Amino acid sequence: MSTRIRFFSPILVAALFAIPVLAQQEPEKEGAGIVFSGKASSQDVGLPFYPGSTPHKDDSNDSPAARLGLWGGGSGFKLAVVKMDSADSPEKVGAFYKKALAKYGKVLDCSNPPASSDNNKKDSNALTCGDDRPDPGGMLFKAGSKEKQHLVSIKLNANGSTYDLVALGNWSSDKH
Repeated sequence: MSTRIRFFSPILVAALFAIPVLAQQEPEKEGAGIVFSGKASSQDVGLPFYPGSTPHKDDSNDSPAARLGLWGGGSGFKLAVVKMDSADSPEKVGAFYKKALAKYGKVLDCSNPPASSDNNKKDSNALTCGDDRPDPGGMLFKAGSKEKQHLVSIKLNANGSTYDLVALGNWSSDKH
């Protein structure tokens, strides 16, 4: 019996070290998997961090970032969120992110959402503000598509601005 334990110990140790590596891989459209992490980077959210900004510190022990993903059976989702602070005004941070979001297409200002248009009814994949609204006095911008969204929420804080960067992607094999 001790021979079995010695034989399986290296395999068990290797498997334990492989789990974090596997969790960091990009979700595949085949197979199944899950990602859950208290860390997310600018690459994960698909947007640069505002120059000079720092991770947001709450009074609690909450992480200022998160990365989640779940996939299987040809469909899944991926979510990345980062909360940051800047000494600059919300208007200055907002102008920076309007430009950064433009690489994903038309930037929607959900702080002042446009009236619904017939073009969105024709394109079921077109992103809309829907019911998304910023916190009172804040700003909310969106770009991308319904299947791959990028959001930036900005609000005033005592020292400047607090902003959230969000990337949300989902897919289904029956849509491809």
